Amino acid sequence: MRQPSLFLFAICASLPAWGLTFQSRLESAEWTVAGDQFECRLSQNVAGFGLGEFVWRAGEQPTFRLKPQQDWLGRGAATLLAAAPPWRPGQGDVNLGAVQVGSGDVPFNSTQQQAGRLLSGLLEGRTPEVRHRTRDGERLLVRLLPTRFAAGYAQFQDCSTKMLPVNFDQVRQSQIGFPGGGTELDALGRSKLDIILQYMKADPSVNRIELDGHSDNSGNRLTNRDTSRRRAIAVMEYLKSQGVPESQITVRFYGERYPLVKNSSEANRARNRRVTVNLSRGPVVEEEPVAPAAPSAPAPAAPQAASTEGAPPAAGSPATAPVPRG
Repeated sequence: MRQPSLFLFAICASLPAWGLTFQSRLESAEWTVAGDQFECRLSQNVAGFGLGEFVWRAGEQPTFRLKPQQDWLGRGAATLLAAAPPWRPGQGDVNLGAVQVGSGDVPFNSTQQQAGRLLSGLLEGRTPEVRHRTRDGERLLVRLLPTRFAAGYAQFQDCSTKMLPVNFDQVRQSQIGFPGGGTELDALGRSKLDIILQYMKADPSVNRIELDGHSDNSGNRLTNRDTSRRRAIAVMEYLKSQGVPESQITVRFYGERYPLVKNSSEANRARNRRVTVNLSRGPVVEEEPVAPAAPSAPAPAAPQAASTEGAPPAAGSPATAPVPRG
């Protein structure tokens, strides 16, 4: 028990005094991992402050952020450092640059590059530090500890292997190209659609697809419009063949009206031959079960009328009207 106490003392003694410092006790500092197929999180509670965590979204690299329990952080640029281990006095702190502090639940969010260097520093025993000021201008220091970080980082990496290849922001608008000028999907187009389908299967709330067909200007307008329509339909048919209901798909086509780039070269014209896939979330309409119709009761048989042939009509009964012809 003596060594952790000395370690904690060394950390505190190696830093200048700050007006307001947040740091967990060494024996309670712990890195925890949570996540799913959309993102993984590696976090440490900072006593009295809130949470410091690395967030790894599907299809991206991790970022580092702070989630304070109160509005501690003033607006402006905070400094992010990977402080040198206290048992290596010859090493200096690594300044990872400024991070702009905003508002909301996550006012502090680093870049992916800063987070990558911070993770490398933690594996070397460095201490993540955020130096800033409170809203009242008092100096503020938030410090996370590298204690037992290697084990948490291994779980973090294991979590990342179960994530999807992309996140919603990366697939919400995609381009399916037809560079050869035809209207049939090529292998690359099918691969892009397979990634979109994989995401939609994992996130059923994404249940609206808009397909916008486009062409270059190499033909006449009517031909180009029809070509763009056939490209959009080709994408729709592929999605339907993979189980997407047609009711979730909207098809539009514009011909050459909206080029992505100027049709000034063959390479540019190839880029304009495309279908744009737009994903969105819409309300899930659950069909109400239709109750089976009750069997209808047979109509009662009419009583057999007595023959009136040759008898005069009853008193007060109207005479039968003749059936009109023509």
